[in-house]
Amino acid sequence: MSKVICVVNQKGGVGKTTTTVNLSASLSAANRRTLIIDLDSQGNATGGLGVDKELINSKNICSVILEEIALSDTIIDIYPDILNGHLQLCPANHELAGAEIHLVQTENREFRLKTALDEIKAGYDYVFIDAPPSLSLLTINALAASDRVLIPVQCEYYALEGIVQMQATISLAKQRLNPLLEVEGYLLTMFDSRNNICHSVANEVRNHFGEKTFETVINRNVKLAEAPSHGKPLMLYEIKSTGAQNYMDLANEIIGREKVN
Repeated sequence: MSKVICVVNQKGGVGKTTTTVNLSASLSAANRRTLIIDLDSQGNATGGLGVDKELINSKNICSVILEEIALSDTIIDIYPDILNGHLQLCPANHELAGAEIHLVQTENREFRLKTALDEIKAGYDYVFIDAPPSLSLLTINALAASDRVLIPVQCEYYALEGIVQMQATISLAKQRLNPLLEVEGYLLTMFDSRNNICHSVANEVRNHFGEKTFETVINRNVKLAEAPSHGKPLMLYEIKSTGAQNYMDLANEIIGREKVN
């Protein structure tokens, strides 16, 4: 049974796209059929996987949202020789920025992504939606289409404010769009063991959310910042790095929940 997970935080710079790309790659390496939907007009997940954003033409998520093309017609295999075809991408580029303008006056605008995804999601074990760092029609589409929400939480002073905002958004989405939506987990990112604030934030998140907080913590790691410029998930760029190991641990943690959930 497939699981659709929206990776979202209304606060930018928390490791949302990094998590989408590297967790998906780690799950695909564990023989889970995984699809990434890049729903951010910056197309960072697309570029970070080595896809030229300027060459995808109309075969992208914008055309899907506007109902000009089926989602299945946009799919790109990512490093199929290495990952055995288990990792695929629905790409995005700057065209997506204009999609919301077209959606404003349309009926059922909140469910465009869900309708398109329902046609193909059975072919995957996991679908990850990389949502934009704002509360927009695209984010609402992501929440309406998802089973679960994964929330990256940067270990810094203002992180908890972002969580409060995100909880309010999820609660509203459950009431009005998707009553079955649940939180998959809170993921502590950019953790620096030498920084007292990091420990303080991590403890507060764990105390407040308990088992909803992933055991795995994503440490600050320069290789995580380098890998996107090479168009590779970190496990294909430097598998021995701390960041790659962290995301493989996170993948194992999620796989461990499969029978429970």
